Amino acid sequence: MKKILLLLICLVMLSGCSTKKYDGVVNVLNWSSYIPTDVVKDFEKEYNIKVNYGTYSSNEELLAKLSSSKKGTYDVVFPSDYMVELMIQKDMLMEMDKSRLNNYSNINYAFLNQVYDPNNTYSLPFLLATSVIAYNKENVEEQIKDYSDLVNDKYQNDMVVLDDERITIGAFLQAMGYDINDFNDEHLEDAYNFYLKIKKNIKAFDSDAPKTFLITNETNIGILWNAEAILAKEENPNIEIVYPRSGYALSMDNYVITKESKNVDNAYLFIDYLLRNDICQRIIDDYPYISTNKYVTNYSDYELNEILRNGSYIKNVSTNIKKFDRLWARMK
Repeated sequence: MKKILLLLICLVMLSGCSTKKYDGVVNVLNWSSYIPTDVVKDFEKEYNIKVNYGTYSSNEELLAKLSSSKKGTYDVVFPSDYMVELMIQKDMLMEMDKSRLNNYSNINYAFLNQVYDPNNTYSLPFLLATSVIAYNKENVEEQIKDYSDLVNDKYQNDMVVLDDERITIGAFLQAMGYDINDFNDEHLEDAYNFYLKIKKNIKAFDSDAPKTFLITNETNIGILWNAEAILAKEENPNIEIVYPRSGYALSMDNYVITKESKNVDNAYLFIDYLLRNDICQRIIDDYPYISTNKYVTNYSDYELNEILRNGSYIKNVSTNIKKFDRLWARMK
């Protein structure tokens, strides 16, 4: 009897040793409306890890929060392409150990090895967003195909525009026929003059939930992210979504771990969890950006190729960012 009891105790101990226990916290800073709340809660339940979750509305706000916080305040953040490059230059990121990610192979190869981090040494692609024009065709008689169509006195106080320095100034540069990353002084001034032509039409700058303006009919036109436009269209089928003829922004948001992270193991667990096929599906079901998961697709190959072919990534313009800062201050 004692031998049997001893055997049972050993089996229980072995069983306990084979089940890995997790605990602690992971501090996450992400874009507003990118990961459903229930996805975060399910991670907490599955791993017994508390997620301290904060948000930001632009890459510049992200950088400001990181720069003004104590080292190690955040573990996982989600900067866009050009901001990844800038954060690498500022030595703010930890090298990504892909061997610690069981679900790394789920990433679509087409989204890897981008110019801002050629070997994905510091980052991995999370979601691809695009800027679009959306308008309520029930209330807007004219067909809108490009930014130039927004120069119309009929649209006074009837537009919502992304509260994002590089994306919005980039759109105005494209409206004038320039590259989205152009920092020529005269070209930037031309972009500002285009802004002056539509200034009276802009009711609000909003990056957190611009779709709300369209859904509630506060505005009939918006320059906003593709997922926001899609969600607005789900609420109101009269919303028309347009990829502007003169161009639009591609914005790849990425998983990165801060160099001063205090919860590295948990950071990898959180990223690996988000790389799972089922979790990727849940994310784009709620926030329909373009998935970087090769098994979870919400655009056909043709649609994706066309979007990538006609869009432009925002690039790091180094010290010339001060020109954009000054122009943005004039606009705001």
